[in-house]
Amino acid sequence: MKQIDELTQHGQDIMDKLEDGLAERVTKSLGELDEGLAKLITDYAFGAVIGRPGLDLKTREMLTVASLISLGNTKPQLELHMRAALNVGVTPKELLEIVIQMAIYAGVPACMNGITAYKAALQQTKLS
Repeated sequence: MKQIDELTQHGQDIMDKLEDGLAERVTKSLGELDEGLAKLITDYAFGAVIGRPGLDLKTREMLTVASLISLGNTKPQLELHMRAALNVGVTPKELLEIVIQMAIYAGVPACMNGITAYKAALQQTKLS
C-alpha cells in the first residue's frame, strides 16, 4: 500500500470533513487525468491553504461560498461548497444571508444563481 505524506493526509481529512467521501472522489476523478493534479488540489488547496490556522473551517467555507457566487460560473463547486458549509456548521439561514449579500457585491444575476445552488444544496443535504 502506498504511504501518503502528512500534508496529503491533512488535506484529505479536511475534504472529508466538508463532505463524506470527498477526498476519495476528488482523488479518483483527478487522478484519472493526472496523479499530480489530484495531489496538487489535495495538498495545496485543502492541506496548505484551507488547512491553515487562523480561520476555522466554518468561516473559510462561508468565504468560499461568497467567492464562488461572485465568480458566477462555478455551479458544481458552488453547490459542493454550500453543502460543505452546511456540513461544518453554517446554518441554512446564514447560508441564505451570504447569497443575499452577494446581490450587492456580485450583482443580482450572481445572487439568483446562488439561490438556485442554495436550493439544490438544501435538497441534497435534506435540510429544506
